[in-house]
Amino acid sequence: MQGEDLWADIHEMNEDLIACERCPRLVEFRRSVVGRDKRFRGETYWARPVPGYGDINGRLLIVGLAPAASGGNRTGRVFTGDKSSDFLVSCLYEAGITNQPTSERRDDGLLYRDAYITAAVKCVPPDNKPQPEEIANCSVYLRSEIGFMKNLKVILVLGQIALQAVVRLMADPSEPRSRYRFIHGAVYEIGGVRIVCSYHPSPRNVNTGKLKRSDFIDLLKEVKKMSEA
Repeated sequence: MQGEDLWADIHEMNEDLIACERCPRLVEFRRSVVGRDKRFRGETYWARPVPGYGDINGRLLIVGLAPAASGGNRTGRVFTGDKSSDFLVSCLYEAGITNQPTSERRDDGLLYRDAYITAAVKCVPPDNKPQPEEIANCSVYLRSEIGFMKNLKVILVLGQIALQAVVRLMADPSEPRSRYRFIHGAVYEIGGVRIVCSYHPSPRNVNTGKLKRSDFIDLLKEVKKMSEA
């Protein structure tokens, strides 16, 4: 799996990614949500595909589902400016993976240490439910991100769709997909890369206690250790 099959580097890929209009439903939706949230009316929205962020030479890759309507779709940076990012980045900070506990805007100084973060789908989907063909259209970008990470040792997948997207790209096609079941805390290995499953840090999962802060931080610390081993 080589990212350079299509692009020379991650910067060249992101230039094409930002201009992508492969999915008409997502193109329409990412624009239609501009200004819908009263808290951000009058603010200029990114309203384009959202590239990954962090250290492409890092050993850890974090893969989420898709940008949030008033998060990444507004700010232009993945997991930035919404409640999911508030929880996620504060926990990443506690685990030593980021340099600060907040992710509010693109120029806020946030850095990922030895890690890169992205999403399986680069545009915000209606109801946070991308269609299979939209995930497939976006897979070329995720495939390249994985290929560009020459030091990659661990992938943390946030949710079932992220796991499925990664497995589809990395697993042997002859292998039954059923062996890669989404279970919080489960660890799989494909081609020497460990894949660790976690519930997505969505407000629903956090507020219901499905994803507890202390448990999540413990998991992130373990993931960091795996990437450094």
